[in-house]
Amino acid sequence: MREYLLTLCITAAVTYLLTGPVRKFAIVAGAMPEIRARDVHREPTPRLGGIAMFFGLCAGLLVADHLENLNEVFASSNEPRALLSGAALIWLIGVLDDKFEIDALIKLGGQMIAAGVMVMQGLTILWLPIPGVGLVALTQWQGTLLTVALVVITINAVNFVDGLDGLAAGMVCIASAAFFLYAYRIWYSYGIEAAAPATLFAAILMGMCLGFLPHNMHPARIFMGDSGSMLIGLVLAAGAISITGQIDPDAMNLFSGSERNTVHQTVPVYIPLLLPLTIIAVPAADLVLAIVRRTWRGQSPFAADRGHLHHRLLEVGHSHSRAVLIMYFWSAVIAFGALAYSVNSASMWIVLGVMLFSAVGLVLLLLPRFTPRTPRWAERFVPPRYRRRGAADTARDEGEESAAYEPGEEEPRTPVVTGVSGVNGATAVGVRERRLDRRGAGSSH
Repeated sequence: MREYLLTLCITAAVTYLLTGPVRKFAIVAGAMPEIRARDVHREPTPRLGGIAMFFGLCAGLLVADHLENLNEVFASSNEPRALLSGAALIWLIGVLDDKFEIDALIKLGGQMIAAGVMVMQGLTILWLPIPGVGLVALTQWQGTLLTVALVVITINAVNFVDGLDGLAAGMVCIASAAFFLYAYRIWYSYGIEAAAPATLFAAILMGMCLGFLPHNMHPARIFMGDSGSMLIGLVLAAGAISITGQIDPDAMNLFSGSERNTVHQTVPVYIPLLLPLTIIAVPAADLVLAIVRRTWRGQSPFAADRGHLHHRLLEVGHSHSRAVLIMYFWSAVIAFGALAYSVNSASMWIVLGVMLFSAVGLVLLLLPRFTPRTPRWAERFVPPRYRRRGAADTARDEGEESAAYEPGEEEPRTPVVTGVSGVNGATAVGVRERRLDRRGAGSSH
């Protein structure tokens, strides 16, 4: 465990330290596109954050290669090299897209080529555990097609959900944390060395996301862009492919009996890892809904719009930060609920816990205007919007309003656009700007 934690920390540190210089480079290089109709940010923000994440990936693999226990992963398997090759290709395509806005079909072709490069180097699905049937061996073409499809779907699911500050990085970090716990359990508890590459990939992916998140939380100073979203999607898919299609269920020796019975009874263990879509269920649902919505309108499935789940949360009235936290919450409920079910599928407490958290999530969705208040002893540690307003604050605001406007004069109103970050929530920008204007108008010096 110490080696994995060290790899995670090195990856996070390199990503964090490089993001600042990469931001300056993106500004100089002109990778700051104009604000589009579907965007929720108000100022042009540099992209190319995937550059720092890619070098964090390289640093994590380099450190792991020099650690005593993790060095065996590189000696006995070609999967880390396959991951690095596919990641380099998809990262290069993402960098070009962040700078020059390449066509969506070209990106799709690049994603398929990157997946094919990993398949050629051995990172592919060899067999599938199917309930009631047993272990089904796949032909070379079947394994290749399934692997490529899995990689492309996962990359686009992560790319589609990358619409709010810190959303994609946080959700993938939550998914990779659940993935790491499961892969480490298989590797350490059952002594299956074939699960070591997937465990390493999950630790590195967590480091990439954690190192980038401080720069990407609202208000974001830099975006990861397609160079980052496609990269982390590929790494997540690579880990799922490694542990799903290359580990023999009989090697776990959980149950006695025939192979068919073994696979059938270990279905709860393999459901979370059979497809990464069960781990990143929220981005996958957003992907499916986006394809159906655009196809129904006669548009291309790759045509951008403002109908994603995070856009809907903003339109309902949630603030930017609260919408991101709600998406985090649902990702954690699904990912760790599936993880708990894979450990003990017979426990009703797990089902009841998932139902309870789901009910809490539904309540949060229905209370967009609710602003939590903290106890008075903790007010100094939280932002001002979570503090209690006393009578003195209300009187001061009323006095400022009367000083700023003459009697009978109509107060100018700032137009507010529905769906923009911070509208109708605790972090509304329009209200703060009007108050600043009032202070300035009321003072003659």
